[in-house]
Amino acid sequence: MQDPYSAHSLAWQMNRREFLRATGWLAAGAVAGQLGAAGAAPKTLFGSNVYGWTQYYQREKKPFNLDEVIAALADCGYDYLENFLDANNPESAARFAEKLRARGMRPVSLYTGAALHEAARAREVVARLLKCAAVCKEAGFEALSCNPDPLGREKTEEELKNTVSALKDLGQGLKELGLKLGIHHHLPEMQNQGREFHYVLRQTPPETVGLCYDVHWVWKGGLQPMEVLPEYGRRIVTWHLRQSRNGVWHEVLDKGDIDYEAVARYAREHQLARRFTVELALEGKTEVTRSAVENHRLSLAWAKKVFGA
Repeated sequence: MQDPYSAHSLAWQMNRREFLRATGWLAAGAVAGQLGAAGAAPKTLFGSNVYGWTQYYQREKKPFNLDEVIAALADCGYDYLENFLDANNPESAARFAEKLRARGMRPVSLYTGAALHEAARAREVVARLLKCAAVCKEAGFEALSCNPDPLGREKTEEELKNTVSALKDLGQGLKELGLKLGIHHHLPEMQNQGREFHYVLRQTPPETVGLCYDVHWVWKGGLQPMEVLPEYGRRIVTWHLRQSRNGVWHEVLDKGDIDYEAVARYAREHQLARRFTVELALEGKTEVTRSAVENHRLSLAWAKKVFGA
């Protein structure tokens, strides 16, 4: 199956551009900072990612309506919506934060790709992202999920070194602003036993470069979700949660190929970050029997039961 997020997926790139027009941090020593002086468990937040919503609108041949999505999520009881970051229009993030607050929700995280494999270009990209991040921090956002752009092939050693250097600079810059960086990943990064996935995490400092842990992409890439947690769990900044049955993305977050009960137990026992983003993305074989709103409502109820509110 083609990775729908790949930079080489024309449909994904067009959808993302259309939408934009329309609309590890935790090292072992940092846990105390997250728990607070009293040692209380981190607050649990449940959010949704915007990508799946754009797919539902496309499926129904309707123009995407961000206000409608925010209202629906608020009515369902979600805490936040993770949106795409438009680094060329920082003020759009501030306007988005106000839309969330107006519906009783909160700004938490934003998602972006980034071309980081060429040193000169990467410096420009990082500078632009940090300039935008200052506006995001002022607007109340807490984290940035960044997926280094895939190339349609495995990256060379030099390209990976350039990516690591850029992530170090981005992570340090975000930390100085008071924001957290979480590296996101799709199927390209999981090739060759997760070569890029492991490389960038093992070569970057946990105190500034965290992980946006997309549990299903790890599973689809050939790693078991539970085997990743001991090494990288304390670096998790945010989670992306999706389920499949027999390898096909399911329309709701529920029981399926991934044992989320075990994942949730580990997260509780080790007091990992608790920003859980439900991402109900669709693929060609996904059987859709309910509306996007009802699927998100059911998914939130299940996530709260499993991960604990």
